[in-house]
Amino acid sequence: MLPVNSKMLPKAENVAAQACRIIIAEADAALRERQTFRIVLAGGNTPRRTYEMLAGMAEDWSAWEIFWSDERCQPADHPERNSRQALDVWLSHVAIPATQIHAIPAELGAARAAAEYAALVRRRQPFDLVLLGMGDDGHTASLFSPDDDPSASVIAVHDAPKLPGERVSLNYQSLRACRQQLVLVTGADKAAALLAWQQGSNLPIALAVRSDASLLVDAEAGRSANFVAPVL
Repeated sequence: MLPVNSKMLPKAENVAAQACRIIIAEADAALRERQTFRIVLAGGNTPRRTYEMLAGMAEDWSAWEIFWSDERCQPADHPERNSRQALDVWLSHVAIPATQIHAIPAELGAARAAAEYAALVRRRQPFDLVLLGMGDDGHTASLFSPDDDPSASVIAVHDAPKLPGERVSLNYQSLRACRQQLVLVTGADKAAALLAWQQGSNLPIALAVRSDASLLVDAEAGRSANFVAPVL
């Protein structure tokens, strides 16, 4: 089932703008209460516009701490790395200290990177906000199977069904270990998976997302999937 707090917005641009507002509100609350804001970023195309909008915001960036939900095992400067996208369109344009931007060291190989990132994650949980997207097959982060949840908080993924096959990912428990989750789903190609999630299919996204998460979808994804939440 979808989270109770699910909203459909007219266009992907509206989803990005609303996501930006939610992230800033969560950051401001965290800074008031705990003097730091720890966010886990998603990869893929959907959050890119949100990151571009965040680059134009006036925030106390010095108190933000950045993590990622997953990464491809490619060179650190590879254009398809999740960390590279966020750095290019957002993080390199704001004053977050480099020591507070924690890219997954996936260039070291899946097993070593997973072990090193797990040690970091254990010291930083619970996160304040985990941002998630969904693939057209219902995967999230680099979790492609409902069985991808061993005891390790960060896992090495081998032979993923999408290239590159070698990846690193937070497991389901780690993605849920946060104060808030925000899920973004846009595009007609996501409609079938969104409908399957809505109807109770055992998809990775369904296992990763808590019932109290905030889900934002655009009309292309939502209407095609008979999405029942109101259009705002």
